[in-house]
Amino acid sequence: MNRDVITIGDAMVTFNPSRQGPMRFASSFERKAGGAEFNFAIGCARLGLQTGWISRLGNDEFGKFIRNFARGEGIDVTDVKLLDGYPTSLNFKEINEDGSGRTFYYRENSPTQELTEQSLTEETFAQCKLLHISGVFAAIDPDKNIPLLKRAAVLARNAGAVVSLDPNIRLKLWDKHQAKAKITELLSYVDVLLTGDEEADLLFGTNEIKEVIEICTTFGISTMAMKKGEYGAAAYHEGQTIEMAAVLPGKVVDTVGAGDGFDAGFIYGLLKQWPLKRILHMANTIGSMVVSVTGDNEGLPELEDVLVKLGEKELIER
Repeated sequence: MNRDVITIGDAMVTFNPSRQGPMRFASSFERKAGGAEFNFAIGCARLGLQTGWISRLGNDEFGKFIRNFARGEGIDVTDVKLLDGYPTSLNFKEINEDGSGRTFYYRENSPTQELTEQSLTEETFAQCKLLHISGVFAAIDPDKNIPLLKRAAVLARNAGAVVSLDPNIRLKLWDKHQAKAKITELLSYVDVLLTGDEEADLLFGTNEIKEVIEICTTFGISTMAMKKGEYGAAAYHEGQTIEMAAVLPGKVVDTVGAGDGFDAGFIYGLLKQWPLKRILHMANTIGSMVVSVTGDNEGLPELEDVLVKLGEKELIER
């Protein structure tokens, strides 16, 4: 099966509060679906990329909801299994007036415990162009998931695919020392690094673009993008370095999912072999569109919506 992108990781039912402010005062919530790798898959699918997702969910109403949602977005869920004996993971969000917030996770006894190295085969990655992995899935069970992600990267590269990584460091899931050590183990398996500036500082001791590029090249990473929020982004590809100001949103209402949207836009442009400046502009634009909408993935745009935002008249062939 031809798939442009495959990602691997957890997904959760997300409960969004009906009011802003401390969660203890929110008395009602709206059910959604979210998760870093899941949001990335949705972002890619909405841009028209053939997208596959590898995961495990509980064989419960929440798991069926997530799988059906993914299927409805056009994501290939062949490698998503529903398992008895495991609850589908949950999280509850707290959203402040300025769009910032916190997330409270309930993901113990995750069904992804049953997703192992033996779950992956060469056929899984046949005719795939890119595998995207994330530090969130690594953090859920580092001793199991780091070897699993290495195995996935090897199989993907053997199939001719590129491997991208977003460190997506969540210090509620592991401490900074463990995060640095474990994610560093993955870097030599990666071709494209999509990192935040704070994550780069944690991993490399610097977020100066030139220094980060030099460190990346020692791991064999040929492409790098650094997300700097309201300060824009920087990227390196094929010997070229570009820094770009942020695309300012009309209003920031929810920052969750912005990085996943950036990643999807960057990967789209990379697979389409666009010039680096255009790739970065698209990624920045999608990030700004996401923060203007409440929800983990509600703001992830369709390709045509991005083109309108970019002011481009021609449609890009899917």
